[in-house]
Amino acid sequence: MKTTLLMAAIAAGVTLAATAEAREGHGQRMEMPAFEELDANADGGITLEEIAAAGEARAAARFAEADTNGDGGLSAEEMTANADAERAERMASRVANRIEKADTNGDGLLQADEIAAQMEDRGQGRRGANPERMFERADADENGALSAEEFAQAQERMQDRGDRGRRGDK
Repeated sequence: MKTTLLMAAIAAGVTLAATAEAREGHGQRMEMPAFEELDANADGGITLEEIAAAGEARAAARFAEADTNGDGGLSAEEMTANADAERAERMASRVANRIEKADTNGDGLLQADEIAAQMEDRGQGRRGANPERMFERADADENGALSAEEFAQAQERMQDRGDRGRRGDK
């Protein structure tokens, strides 16, 4: 009995951790199941066993969805296809969100002026988003033009900043 409860507690913890992680934007968004879905025996209460069973059912369903050839194992191709599909889904959601926020004329499309206005709004108050400031920083001899050397140094600084950001990712 203790083993069963321990396994249920672990499954509940994993389910809750995955939900918390998804809400922080570090994983796939999980939709919280309805109370009725978790209350398998309809007694008006949710037990750890019911949470664990729901988590196992969700994991089994995700596995079955990823196992496209139904052989009971996930190949590198299946895992890559699943990851690509999840990325495409997230990207479609972000694009729809961007259109919704920037589409000031309501036609469902983004025109160049709407994108420019959105970029201007995003750039205000952000370090490095000002093209004039970026140019001034790159123009080391302050002659109003970038030499090949100044341009290469600016590119190198930008690359270094990008590399630092990637190293900080988990």
